[in-house]
Amino acid sequence: MPLNAMKTLALCTAASLTVAGCMAPFDPENPRAVSASDRQSGAQAHPQILAEFGGSYDGPGTDMVRRVGRQVAIESGLSTDGSNCTVTLLNSSVVNAFAIPGCYTYVTRGLLALMDNEAQLASVLGHEVGHVAASHSQRRQNAALGSGLLGVLAGVLTGSGQIAQLAGQIGQVWTLSYSRDQEYQADDLGIRYMTSAGYNPYESADVLDALGQQAALEARIRGQDEASQIPAWARTHPLSADRVARATAKAKETGMQPGQGREEAAAFLSAIDGIIYGDAPEQGYVDGHRFAHPTLRLAFTVPDGFYLNNGAAAVTATNGDTPVQIQFSGGSAGSPSALAQQALSGILGQAAQNAQVTQVETGSVNGMATATQQARVATQSGQTDVTVVAIQYDSSKSYYFAFVSPANVDDSRIIQSTVGSFEKLSSAEAAALNPRVIDVVTVTSGDTVSSLARRMAFDDYREERFRVLNGLSANDGLQAGEQVKIVVEQ
Repeated sequence: MPLNAMKTLALCTAASLTVAGCMAPFDPENPRAVSASDRQSGAQAHPQILAEFGGSYDGPGTDMVRRVGRQVAIESGLSTDGSNCTVTLLNSSVVNAFAIPGCYTYVTRGLLALMDNEAQLASVLGHEVGHVAASHSQRRQNAALGSGLLGVLAGVLTGSGQIAQLAGQIGQVWTLSYSRDQEYQADDLGIRYMTSAGYNPYESADVLDALGQQAALEARIRGQDEASQIPAWARTHPLSADRVARATAKAKETGMQPGQGREEAAAFLSAIDGIIYGDAPEQGYVDGHRFAHPTLRLAFTVPDGFYLNNGAAAVTATNGDTPVQIQFSGGSAGSPSALAQQALSGILGQAAQNAQVTQVETGSVNGMATATQQARVATQSGQTDVTVVAIQYDSSKSYYFAFVSPANVDDSRIIQSTVGSFEKLSSAEAAALNPRVIDVVTVTSGDTVSSLARRMAFDDYREERFRVLNGLSANDGLQAGEQVKIVVEQ
């Protein structure tokens, strides 16, 4: 995350702490309208959130997300007409949704693609609006005053650099975990708001189940340790069978019967038809442990066990079993030696004054000049090593890898493997990198789950991916005439 983004969050956090300790109990019958100060706070953070999550997505589904989000906000009582609530579809493949004070609500296209209808969208957005209405963010920040995250933010503000959790916190600081009671309350409020808007409340349980199935599939595909590194909705909004059952019970309490209320499945599927699935071309593509960028015409691979996170400012990688963090960034003009020193200085901040810094060592990798500089610095968690390797791609630009690890961890093989994999892509290789999109198709006579799954643009787990994408259990079949989603190359 860019330094100024972390500063913005810390300032917003500090402002909320002044009121969190003495907040009155939340009354859903008399919600507190969005205040001017909250809107101002949200407006300050909004550009930084967009920068971190790939910007807003202006494509299929955008107008629907804004419309449903504002409708839910009106039902919550936070807004009379939705105009003072900002709802954004983020251009990110990560399955996530969150909200910040000021009624700024976000959902990623990765999460939108998992849904089957507008009612499920209303449930998720209602849940996030519920967190805002009940002031959960202020309460959780107050409770986390001594937590490691706020320690990281305080360190950045005092100029001690981004050593602590360099990559682990990137893309996740906006989505701190809520308590179980807060999650339950947000579930209840989401069901309340979506029902008031005329949607089928039972779809709340269905979308929770779909998210749980997606998390389970990720664990199967990547392995449990690697999947645990994904900054997904299921990590910050823990799912369980009990929670799904509880949502069903709350839907029954509304007095509506299953099937009553709007779902708008056909309109929803029409709205998201053609939406990008996975990474966007301008962001580059993550495929397992490999990152490839068609425009920049470069690629590299991280070792097994690392999860690649394709952020707007940098590509990062973390490993649940190894305390080594990787960051890739750059594209700067100048020599690799100059970039290596500049990057290391930026990471260390004022901590560079007491750091043990080596001389720059030059070398080469795959025909490209390199420059390496290392530093050892004392942090709250002990002695930490930072290694920066800059690579001169061509005469006009260089890129760099940064590796952060405890001083007692040997990360030499990880550095050697990652840097050694860096390569230039040919024109043909770059042209072969195409985005995946959602294609909504109508089931015809003779179509089966297996036959449609074979059209999915993946090399593995095709049927499992198809079932999760369409909310189908292991025993569910298809009926001619219904619409389903498949993922194809554009």
